[in-house]
Formats: sequence, C-alpha cells, structure tokens
Amino acid sequence: MAVGDSSLSSTGVSKAPRITNQSLNQNSTADNAAFNSRSAAEDAHYFVKNKKQERSEFQNFVEYATGKQLPLFGEEFFSRPPSSFAPLQDTPIPSDYVLGAGDEVLIRAWGSVDIDYRATVDRNGLINIPTIGAVPMVGVKAGEADAVIKSSIGKLYRDVAVSVSFGRLRAITVYVVGQARKPGSYTVSGFSTLVTALLVSGGPNLTGSMRNVQVKRQGKIVGSLDLYSFIAKGDKSHDVKLQDGDTIYIPAAAGYVALTGKVNVPAIYELKSANESVASILDLAGGVPVVADPRRAFLERIDPNKSQPRTVEEFSLNQAGLTKTFKNGDLLTVASITPDFSNAVTLRGNVNQALRVPFKAGMRIRDLIPNREALITRASVRRQNGSVIHGVNGDIDDKGLIKENAASISANIGNLIDDVNWEYAVIERVDRATLSVSLLPFNLGRAMDNPESEDNLRLQAGDAVTVFSQNDIQVPVAKRKVFARVEGEVNVPGVYQMGPGETIQSLIAKAGGTTSNAYLFGTEFYREKVRQEQQLNLEKAVRRLESQSRTENAKAAANQSGAVDAQVIALKLKAEQEASAQVLAKMRELKATGRISFGLAANDENFDKLPALKLENGDQLVIPSRPDFVHVFGAVNQEASIIWRKGMTVEKYLADAGPTSEADMDGVFVLRPNGTVASSAGRGWFSSINSVEIMPGDSIVVPDRLNKETPYKVFTNGLKDWAQILSGFGLGAAAIKTLK
Repeated sequence: MAVGDSSLSSTGVSKAPRITNQSLNQNSTADNAAFNSRSAAEDAHYFVKNKKQERSEFQNFVEYATGKQLPLFGEEFFSRPPSSFAPLQDTPIPSDYVLGAGDEVLIRAWGSVDIDYRATVDRNGLINIPTIGAVPMVGVKAGEADAVIKSSIGKLYRDVAVSVSFGRLRAITVYVVGQARKPGSYTVSGFSTLVTALLVSGGPNLTGSMRNVQVKRQGKIVGSLDLYSFIAKGDKSHDVKLQDGDTIYIPAAAGYVALTGKVNVPAIYELKSANESVASILDLAGGVPVVADPRRAFLERIDPNKSQPRTVEEFSLNQAGLTKTFKNGDLLTVASITPDFSNAVTLRGNVNQALRVPFKAGMRIRDLIPNREALITRASVRRQNGSVIHGVNGDIDDKGLIKENAASISANIGNLIDDVNWEYAVIERVDRATLSVSLLPFNLGRAMDNPESEDNLRLQAGDAVTVFSQNDIQVPVAKRKVFARVEGEVNVPGVYQMGPGETIQSLIAKAGGTTSNAYLFGTEFYREKVRQEQQLNLEKAVRRLESQSRTENAKAAANQSGAVDAQVIALKLKAEQEASAQVLAKMRELKATGRISFGLAANDENFDKLPALKLENGDQLVIPSRPDFVHVFGAVNQEASIIWRKGMTVEKYLADAGPTSEADMDGVFVLRPNGTVASSAGRGWFSSINSVEIMPGDSIVVPDRLNKETPYKVFTNGLKDWAQILSGFGLGAAAIKTLK
C-alpha cells in the first residue's frame, strides 16, 4: 500500500495505542527516487553526446577499405542521455532487494495496536519501533519485510494487521575503472545493477570491452557480463546487483572484426575471445537475409608480419565455413545472390501482362503465348472499359486513361486495341559461356496460326520473348490500319476504315459523296503527325522571339542611358517590355491544329480538284457549308461579321468597317478558308491587298500602326508577318485574333 493512504489513518479499534512520528504527515512519494550524482550524469551526457564524433582506427580502416562507415555494434545502446535510464520516482522495489543501513521503512499496523511510523535502518541493521523495540532488518529482502515486522509486533500484540512500504532508499557508491568512457565514482540507488550503472557512466570507450565487463567486490570478481548477449538477445541473466563499494572494471577489447555486404546488421563487432567462430558473430548480427549468397563469402585478413599484410580468401557459409575462426582486424563480406533465374522464360512488350514463367523441356512460343487474347494490352483494356464507363466524351491518353474536355468520342473510334506487329517478334538469348546475346526473330502471326509452323520456335531457359506493337516498330503502309473521319457536308459523316493506299476521294465516296451545300474552298484536313511537327515548330518560334525580345529590350535600354528624361524613358521601356511579354504569354497558349492547307483556288468547285493524298490513321476531313459572312477585326471602328456579297473587295469591306486612325493599312492581310494568307507582300508595285476579291468565310485583319523606334515594333514586326508564320502552324483567324 502507498504511504499516506487515508484508509489507514484509523483502525476502527477503540482505545488502541497509537505510535506515530511527525515525518509521516508528509507524502514520501517524492522521496522514493534514485540517487545519482548530478555532476557525474552531466559529464557522462557530454561524452555520450559527442560520442558519434569519435571513431576508432579500425573504423577508419574499414571505411577506407570498403567506402562505408560502419558503427560499432552496441554503441547505440549508450547513445541516449543517461537520465533516460536512471531509475524513476515511484519505481517498484524489487522483492529481492536486500535492505541495508540508510533504507527507510514505513510501517502501519492496526488492530490491537495502532502504528503509523517511519523508521530508518541504522548502521547495525536495526530499526527501533516504540513500544515494540529493535527489529533486525539487515539482510532482509523487501518482499520479506512484512512478515519480519509482523512477527516482531506479534510477540507483544495479537490480532494485528501490518503493512510495510518503503520511503527513501539508501544510496551506494560504485567505481567505474579501466577502459571506461568516463571513469570515476558514481552514486546510484541501492537497487542498481551493473547495466544501469554502465548506462549512467556512458559505457566503454572506443577500445573498451562490451563483452567482459566485470564487477569486483572486496578484491574478488563476483560477476561478469557480456553486453552483446543482452543487446542482441535480451539475455540479462548475468546482470549483477551492485553493493556499496563495488568496482566495475572494463578491460580492453580482445579485438574487432567487420561484417559488410548482405548481413542483417552490418557493423564492427568485438571478439569475445581469440578463437570466436564466424557462426557466433553472424548470430549476433541477426544472420544473413534471404538475398545473401551463402556460397560466396570473402574474408579479408591483416597479417602485419608479411610484406603485403592484406590477403583475401573466398569460402562458403556451410558447416565448415561457419566454424572458421576470426582474427583481430578481419573483414567479412557476404555477397548477394544474382537476380537472374536459372529456369525462367520471360514474356514482355505489347502483351496483356509481362510474365516470368518456369521453363519446361520442349517449351515453344505457343506454350508461352497460348492465344492472341494474351496480347491485348492493359492500356487497351482500360480504353475499352473507359468507353463503357464514361459513355461519351473522352480522348484516351498514352496510359489508356480518359482525358478531360475531349472533343468527341468519334476521335477514339478504331483505337481500342494496340495493333500487334504480327510480322516481327524476337527472342533474346544469352550464351552464358561467352556472355554474347543473339536475336532470333520470328513471324508471330504464323506461330499463332499454326503450332506446327517453323516460327513456333523452341525456347531455352533464360530466353526473353518480346512482342511489339505497330507503334513500336512501324510496319509498311499497306499493313497499317487506317481509320479516317469525315464530317460536315457529306451524305453520311462518320469514321471509316480505309484500305491501303486509299485517298481523300475514296473517303468522300464511302461517305456517300458531298451534299449540295459543300464548300470546297473551305475544306479542312487535319493529321496528327503534322500537328506534332507544327507544335514543335511553334514552340521553337516562341523561344526565338523570346530571345529576340530580350536582345532588343537590352539594346533600347543601353541606347537611352544617360538621357535627361531618364525616368520617363524607363517607364516607356517598361511598358514596351510588358507588352512584348503579354504577346509571348499568349503565344505560349497557342496550340497547333495539324491542318494541311490544300491551297485551292476560289473558283474551284469540283472535289476532284482535291489532292490524291493517301490517308493515314486518325486523319480528319471537314467539309463545311458555304458561310454567309466575312469577318473583319483589328484596328477598325467596329469588329463585325459582314454579310458576304459576290464581287466585294477588301477595300469595300474596310470602308464599311471603318479603319481607325492607328490602323496600319499597309499591313492588312486576309486569312482565307483554304488555310492560306493573302497580303500586299509580293503583289507588285501596282497591286495591293485592297483589290483582292473576298470569298465567303474570309477574315480581314487590320493591324495597329506601331512606333518603328520601339523594341516592341522590332519584336513583332507587325501582325502581317506573323500571319505568314502562324499559318504555317495550322493556326487560323481565331489565333490571330487572340494575339491582337
């Protein structure tokens, strides 16, 4: 029971003698603490804190030999501040703790006598209880104290209940000597053990032994402790309970060895004796992991008596190898297993699942690839599932996932399956004798169609079979799938599968021909490969313009240095720089369309005039209806879409729109529905853009007049030049308007 428990403040027995002392009115819990020397603990903490900065000569040698910093096994045990290991307040007293002089005993008894008394064991081993007398306590264990005191009280009083607890316990002084990190005397609690004292003192130094720490008492060794057994296995059976005056002696270590490579705990280990076996040290290291190769262990040894003191030997960690004995300075490296398989065949590439299967005698291609369905890739399955789950809009990315903001599901028609290259697959085979690689190509289609085909090759252990898609290795045009889309003014818009060599005219024919509203001049044709090329060129153009802008702005700033109105000029330059930066930002947002301009004449009305362009997979043909409007935008009083009238020229439309005073009339250009640009450039002395007849769907662009002295003018050079550039990227009126 705890001291001060109110349930023991009275016994309920009338007229019982009451024996107390004033000290029992205080709660003695706070007194039940370990006695440590504050200065000693602080000193030990300093050494522990700086321990990681210290390295032994052998540790430095191992790092030089292996390139790795290995810890000394067990040093982490002493890496925490010693106060973390000091006995805490209210720690239960072990039942086998032997009482001695200075220990405080709290006695409560009730019944025929009422006792509430604190007694201290004197140097004679006695406690004196008033009316009871002296009670011998020296040598009595804590668990026996109740019975001893009850027996003494029972000689005088009957029917007495006794409860004994403990207050302040005696402190003892022990001495730590030898190869200690911080030798000296330490005051510790009376029930401290060898382990707790080592923790308080910081343990052995860099050359001190962890495996043979001794406790000496009155000149004799009363116990020794192998800390490795405790740290590695939790064996504390040899821990020694300390007594006042004990000496803890830490001898020098017998030697050290290093374990590296595939061992569970790579570290430097202390040898307990001069003939310790490989097995015993590996046991301390937790053995070797499953990826270790027990057939290949390398032992490096130092013999200072030889002219070349370092040697190495290879052996297996079998029964004979494990019995080998270490010598001081040995370095053991356990190799890793090689990751290759002795009996595997690998399938990879354009397959449903990459496989590594066990090789069997007589195994062939068809045993590895049982059917064609095994070649439906996971990306294809995701695209199929995505089409069902999402139902409508959704372009598929290269991972087979649905892209957001897709134009329409028609763009995905024909792309559910990654087409296999049936003409070419290959076996890679390694000759282990020469480490040479040979390729065995075969026709996958024939192997799948006929098990008796010579293309159904026989496999060997270690073979890797790779299947390709038609995107991995391009097949001839005649063997590629072609799905082309036609929409707009045709009788049956849709996606059509085209044969090898078929052209735009063939696509229109499959769509039932054009309608009476078809507008040949505005025909649009898009190709993905062209879009990718255009996008790369567009990005190069933006980078080139960025560089030009920086150069021109730097020149302008240099030319204006030292000017009187420098502040005004600086503000002007800043505005010009911001303007060019805004245009560049807009250009970065532009995306190439992949449009191919056919350059049709305005008077062409026969679709046979379209080029006989062979179709590729993903091609898109858009035949618009004849528009009713002409668009005018830029430096005009009112941007508008004006009804088209036959025979009207640029000049007449501009007269209707009304150019502003800032309009650059020499830079006017026309974006035409056929994808071309018309401007005054190259039209001769007596011809200008003003006389060009406007066709339905034309867009007339009027640029602003720019100050020719500003870097922004040099940078842009007017939208009239940009129009020529941007038309080469498949960009139309919308892009020009964005940049306006």
